Amino acid sequence: MQLNNIIRMPIATEKSVNALKANVYAFKVAKQASKGAIAKAVNNLFGVDAIDVRTAIIPGKKKRRKDTKRMIFIKAQAWKKAYVTVRDGQKIEMISEGGSN
Repeated sequence: MQLNNIIRMPIATEKSVNALKANVYAFKVAKQASKGAIAKAVNNLFGVDAIDVRTAIIPGKKKRRKDTKRMIFIKAQAWKKAYVTVRDGQKIEMISEGGSN
């Protein structure tokens, strides 16, 4: 697997924004990516040292769609989330803490 295909997108939830204070960044990653591959991808893409990687597979949720006469249930695909801790003093610049509304 190529390193540029491992990290899909950053996750910007309330929990992940609060974790930025502890140098922890959250990413949606490829489901088959290993922790070592995620650490290498973060190093190559952002130029920071990943000292810890924690992963979680998020199960797909059931979604309801209304057909002409009945409800149809569709299951969304499962996906993988990675929490990456970077070394003190280093930052990933494209993700910032908070923002002005």
